[in-house]
This record gives sequence, structure tokens and C-alpha cells, in this order.
Amino acid sequence: MRELTAEQIQENYDTLINTIQLYVTGDRKDKVIKMHDDMKDRFMMAPASAKEHYHNAIYGGYVDHILRVVDLSLKIKELWGENGCKIDFTDEELVFSAIHHDLGKVGDLEHDYYIPQDNEWRRKNMGEIFTHNPKCEYMSVTDRAFFLLQHYNVPISQKEFIGIRLTDGMYEEANKSYYVAYKTEFQLRSAIQYVLHQADMMASQIENRLTKDSLEKEETEVQERIQNIQEAVGNTENTKEEKPKITNDLFEELFGEKK
Repeated sequence: MRELTAEQIQENYDTLINTIQLYVTGDRKDKVIKMHDDMKDRFMMAPASAKEHYHNAIYGGYVDHILRVVDLSLKIKELWGENGCKIDFTDEELVFSAIHHDLGKVGDLEHDYYIPQDNEWRRKNMGEIFTHNPKCEYMSVTDRAFFLLQHYNVPISQKEFIGIRLTDGMYEEANKSYYVAYKTEFQLRSAIQYVLHQADMMASQIENRLTKDSLEKEETEVQERIQNIQEAVGNTENTKEEKPKITNDLFEELFGEKK
């Protein structure tokens, strides 16, 4: 299973704070920093999802995901511009929206949104590494993001609201009325939500594949260890007098301690 080291988790959080310092301006910068400081441990450790076959269902996965969405958003914005699209939003609006699009996954003012799944059957058979915390009153992730921002008196622009609200695209049923317009005047007027959605979807798919690659690597390593045991035992089958010889090194590799 893919994991982040303590050093990577700390480095990612420091990068997130530096990104806020770089892109967020005015009085709200201090308010955003305070929000992160107040819940620092939770920001640092929060996963980005609950199931291993989703994306970044690992400790530190939330910030890792946010940083990837920020980076991809800026790159995708450049691609839209290079292809003739009018960029009618600022880098601050784009990065602010990217940073906070999944803010609700940190939890409410008191409780984590995700907690470890303690049901071994569900972990093994359903891939549930984490589960939703029953202590959190139900809100959608996006609604909780807006709740936390207003709690810290962080003002947002209309484009930031649209960007955060619609980052999930049509994967969120509640977004349909925004994306499917039956009148010209109801059509979305900015490209910010499309840029954010593409960045979020790309980041999620990349993280999903990183996890799959990690699991496949682990499975290959286990199979190689099993094969080593089989070969060690098989080498003695040519004579009835010899007993299987498993070296101390091989025993330690399989079971973590010497014979």
C-alpha cells in the first residue's frame, strides 16, 4: 500500500502554507493561515478519500492531493489560454479555489471527517481504509468547505464560489443545474470551474494509479518471496536424506526475524 513518510507529510504541509503565502493576498491571507494553524495536525494527516481504489486513501493524502490540483490547475489554465480561451479569472482565484475545493474533508471544527476503519472484514473485502466519522453532522464536502471559510471570516469572490462549488463536475448530482443550462443566460460564464474540474479529475486518476502501482509491486514482492521458499524447499527433493534448508536470511525476509 502506498504511504507517505513523516518527512513527506511535513514537507507537503510546509509547501501548502508557502503556496497560501504566495498566492493569497490581503487580509484574508492571515485568516486562511489561522484556519490551517488551528487545525494543523488534521490538515497534515487527513486522507483524501476512504477507499484504496479511490484516490489518496492514506495519511497525508489530502494535502498531497491539494498540491497536485494546484499545480495541474495552473498548467491547464495555460493550456486553455494557449488555445484561444479568454482567461477571465486571476491566479489567486484559481489557486484559492484549488486549495479549498476539498476543505470539507478535514472535518468540522471539532472532529475529523475520516477515521480509521476498524472493521477488518470491510478493510479486506471492500478496501475501506477509512470510514466517515459519525460524530460529524452530515454536510456535503463542498458545503462544509463553505461553512469553515465563513467561520473564519474568509471572503470569497463569485468566481471562487463557482470554482469550489463545481470542481466535482457532473460527478456531483447537485451540480447538474449549473452545467446543464436550457437558457443562454443560465450558461456558465467563466472557464474556472472547467479548469478546476479537469485538474481535480487528473490528480485523482494519477493518485489512483500510483496506489495501484504500489499494490501491484507489493503483490509481486510477495510472490517472489513465496517462490524463493518453494525453490529452497524444492532443492532438497532430489534426496530423501536431506531436510529442507531455509537460510536465516530468507527466514528473516519472510517473517521479519531470524530463525
